[in-house]
Amino acid sequence: MRPQTPVPLTLEEHRELGNEMRAMNARMQELCKMVVSVYGPNNQAAFTFRKVAEATNRLCQDLQSQAAQDLPGYPTDGFYL
Repeated sequence: MRPQTPVPLTLEEHRELGNEMRAMNARMQELCKMVVSVYGPNNQAAFTFRKVAEATNRLCQDLQSQAAQDLPGYPTDGFYL
């Protein structure tokens, strides 16, 4: 049975997730640039890759905002971005 109130991530959990997400986001951006440069911007695979890269970046932004909510008063800048 799920609790009524969600339990936020801890400081350590945000740090660990942030490390993984920053690395994944950076790699996704690199791979996207490569695919676009090889196949061109009008290619379907390049288009989809750009969408995935944008979504990954947006997820990092959303997680950064969530960290600020979960850890009020703690400097969370840079956890995910």
